[in-house]
Amino acid sequence: MPLQRRRWIQWAGAGAFIASLGRAARAQAGADKPAVLLGQSAPLTGPASEIGLAYAAGAKLYVDAFNQRPDVPVRVELRQLDDGYAAERAAANARRLLQDGAAALFGFVGTASTAAAAAVAQQQGAVFFGPFAAPDTLRGPAHPQVYLVRPGMADEAFKMVQHCATIGLTRIAVVGDDDAMGRAGLEAVQHAVGELKLPPPVATALLSAQAQSVDAAVAAVQKAQPQAIIQASLFQNTAAFIQKMRQTGYAGNFLSFSAVGVGPLFFALDKQIRGVVVSQVVPSPGNRAIPVVREYLAAIEQSDQGAGYESLEGFIAAKTLCEAVRRTGRGATSAALARTLAGMTHYAVGGFRLNLRAGVREATTAIELVSISADGRIIR
Repeated sequence: MPLQRRRWIQWAGAGAFIASLGRAARAQAGADKPAVLLGQSAPLTGPASEIGLAYAAGAKLYVDAFNQRPDVPVRVELRQLDDGYAAERAAANARRLLQDGAAALFGFVGTASTAAAAAVAQQQGAVFFGPFAAPDTLRGPAHPQVYLVRPGMADEAFKMVQHCATIGLTRIAVVGDDDAMGRAGLEAVQHAVGELKLPPPVATALLSAQAQSVDAAVAAVQKAQPQAIIQASLFQNTAAFIQKMRQTGYAGNFLSFSAVGVGPLFFALDKQIRGVVVSQVVPSPGNRAIPVVREYLAAIEQSDQGAGYESLEGFIAAKTLCEAVRRTGRGATSAALARTLAGMTHYAVGGFRLNLRAGVREATTAIELVSISADGRIIR
């Protein structure tokens, strides 16, 4: 599936697109039905905005389609706020959305942001559904109100390390952003290496936003001579590190967690993306053999959006939560939604199976490792 640069031109205006689409949808669809408010906070601006905008736009795409259905007893209002990828803003948005009457918090993005918002949801007894790149600690029994659409970082790390071991790559380095996600990725890889009885990572490095941080990481990792480098960073640092490592003559393997975003990584690396492996937690957005992907692509064709993994994930998560709202009906409070979701923990959404309460290492079958050609094609 080609990843075309024009997609990012489309997504650049997605914030205004989401707002205008929401107003139009409320004006024309289901005005006579009771409304159920779902509250989302995502980075619509800031360093992770490419991910946040895509995820939010995919979710809105499904919600608008849901509200057009004559067979649903309620209308869903998806209120989307910007947190700029800052945990304190995400927590403040969570409190604001619940104060406004949200029946569930939905689709928060980022390890630190989701942890902060989930704490608010727990304090107020609210459903916290479908976060993107949430910490694996939210999978434990202490968080019964959390429902996860995607596998955890530990699952992705296990899959990538297992892949390395299968092809004989045992000298593994780990590089991550110097934030909650990067540190969680580093810990996840270290745990996977131990679980698979491989040697410990030959080098680890955390990257800040400063260029000298990348230079220092390149020097440390190059000295260790790894066969494979697993990265837990957003696309900016991931691309900068790959470019500088290749300038040193490094010809080893690069692997990345799904939170990097294939589309923005291709935009940053262009042809240098060749051979990079990325973990993916939803089907390919070009796989029309899967019913939910066909439904997604049909909706995309009627919109100004471009198809992509993050947008598809938002669509799948919104479809699942809207189904819970439909089943709950007019009394879709947070408590009522939680009771409905408790019966949906194993759920097939358009041919794609989800385990909404999966613990660590229970969802690796949903993970696919893909590599990317120089012209942006996804190779499985």
